[in-house]
Amino acid sequence: MRNHKDTGRGSHLMPQAVSDHSKTNVVTLSNGPADRVARHQPSPLVRIHLLGIMRAAGVRHADILPRGRKARAILGYLCFAGGAPVPRSRLAAMLWDRVSKYQARASLRQSLRELSVVFGPLAKQVLSIDHQTIQFNTGACWIDANALLAEDPGTQSVRGKLAELCQGELLEDLDGISAAFDQWLLAKRASFAQNLRNLLASKLNETEKPSAQPSERESIARRLLDFDPTHEGASRVIMRALVDRDERVQALVEYKRLNNALKRSLGADPSPETRALFETIRTSGHDEAQPTQLNGPSADERNSAKAAAPKRSHRRVGVMPFIPLSADVDDNLAFALAHEVSAALARFIWFEVVAPTALMRVPAPTFLSDNELRRQDLDYVVDGSVSCSRGIYRISVRLLDLKTDASPVWSRTFELPADRLDLIDEHVTAPIVAQIDPVILYIEGHPKKRDQDDDALSCVMRALPLLNTMERRNYEEGGELIKRALALEPDNAVVLSWAAYWHVFRIGQGWAEDFAQASKTALDYAERATQLDPANAEALAIYAHIVSFINRDTELALHYFEMALQLNPNLPFIWVYSGLTCCYAGDPDAALERLERCRDLTASLPYFSLHENPFAIAYLMKRQYKKAIEIGRRVVHFTPAFVNGYKPLIAALGHLRRREEAALYIGKLLQIEPDFTLKKFAENYPFTQDRDRRHYLEGLRRAGVPEC
Repeated sequence: MRNHKDTGRGSHLMPQAVSDHSKTNVVTLSNGPADRVARHQPSPLVRIHLLGIMRAAGVRHADILPRGRKARAILGYLCFAGGAPVPRSRLAAMLWDRVSKYQARASLRQSLRELSVVFGPLAKQVLSIDHQTIQFNTGACWIDANALLAEDPGTQSVRGKLAELCQGELLEDLDGISAAFDQWLLAKRASFAQNLRNLLASKLNETEKPSAQPSERESIARRLLDFDPTHEGASRVIMRALVDRDERVQALVEYKRLNNALKRSLGADPSPETRALFETIRTSGHDEAQPTQLNGPSADERNSAKAAAPKRSHRRVGVMPFIPLSADVDDNLAFALAHEVSAALARFIWFEVVAPTALMRVPAPTFLSDNELRRQDLDYVVDGSVSCSRGIYRISVRLLDLKTDASPVWSRTFELPADRLDLIDEHVTAPIVAQIDPVILYIEGHPKKRDQDDDALSCVMRALPLLNTMERRNYEEGGELIKRALALEPDNAVVLSWAAYWHVFRIGQGWAEDFAQASKTALDYAERATQLDPANAEALAIYAHIVSFINRDTELALHYFEMALQLNPNLPFIWVYSGLTCCYAGDPDAALERLERCRDLTASLPYFSLHENPFAIAYLMKRQYKKAIEIGRRVVHFTPAFVNGYKPLIAALGHLRRREEAALYIGKLLQIEPDFTLKKFAENYPFTQDRDRRHYLEGLRRAGVPEC
């Protein structure tokens, strides 16, 4: 993130100790002539590698890397500060964001002491620490990431060894130190990757000069393809280099690789220039050993293949690079935020995600047009912008449906204090992806704009809105769609998990003729789904709910819910049903925490009663009957066919002795579930604590529910 300029400080920093309580020796970093001489020393005092596993060595190759991860994180951060003073408060807040300010400052002192001690005598020449800031003399150091991107003439020899330098992720061993540091690191990685990609593309253009060595041109092209496998300019360089070495077949193999990469990542064909080069190479020789499958397909073959290609079942969602709208917004923040949204969306099961880098031309930061987006066979596009005013970031995001002339189908603006970027995942990224998922499901669940149920996932997506009504006719129609999906893809984990869901809610509605058989079928489907796709968070959550509701093993169910949250913490479904399981387990406070998280994630979406009914149960258990009644009324108003929506409402009215009002809801409940009695409820409701069952039953009894 952009460093804030320090004020009220002279041109020289006086040597200070780390604090009044520490005696670490430090020296002044001069900004005068001596510093300029140091910056051009032929031999750097310290060599620091930030690419891959972090390393640091002194002038005699002694290892001077701190052992502590947070001390290493401080060193990594300082390497990117360009020699500018960094406020201690910024580092403390970034690296110790879950403790008090006092404890964070104390921990920072310890890490700075470790950094100074491990640098030994070199600390006097590269580190300056005072009460307010830390300054690192990057001019006296060689830092691989900085050297690689430097533009001064002295870096030409470095650039000649790109293959050796471009190894590993930036600070790849420092993930997970803190949420704020992870956010900073993500932005730095995105910025570094983009800058390196631009550098390689620029160098590739320079190698078009007659004086350039072919080997250098090929080396740079291969490095560029490592970053962007769809870069056609680099691929053409490789193809020409292979032809120059009489490796024509390998040149054709490279074309085939590029063609596959373009189709897989962008859904596009190679450009006319690349196809022309391919045809020239293909027809220029008479190599009998040339494999026929390397030949470019004829127009008839392409049309035939297109006609025969199976229709993809997953929808494709592209995430555009977000646009910074003001000078106060760091480009890296906007780009990193788009990457965060892309990565979070990729955890959802219903669609494939095309990342921002695939929707951006290299090296110039210009974005693809609507026509080019459609050419990539995208169904939806997420775009966004970031602005900053008076210390508040405003992130505006839209979801566009490309099947309906790129019309916006969802939009929202999020606000975040500029000094609380550590909350960006919780308050921005998570709500974005949690709200986009159900919007797409809603659109895909209504077939008027799509092909009908010609694949398994389409059947399931059409079934979901029918299931959510809880009306028996619709529910059974949804079940037929799920059966059709099972017939099409019997080993699809998504289909199996929703088939299990259909059975378990059919049991809850009282519609299952054979309770034992329906329970067994639901468990079998759910278990198979988790075995086929252990990384499917939704399938794992459905299995956990069934374990809780049917097997009444809330401890095991919560274990599976936690596993599901690790896979996708932004799926509201998991928070809702894990909250319901907490109610079954007798912990309404934990239930409300989880339910509130679901509410935060779905704040701007239309009201969904099935997500709110567990609130009524939790408030009933906490004896907050008025809140339970308020929520219960909404639930039965919006989903009048949902039998379990009436029960906490009736029990809460019973505890408040509002028997007359309760009688109205009892009558409606008995129309849907005629055999509902206190005896049936006591036998079937999955409470694990007798006190909770007795309390619930007493409310139903006082309301006038029949005993048996």
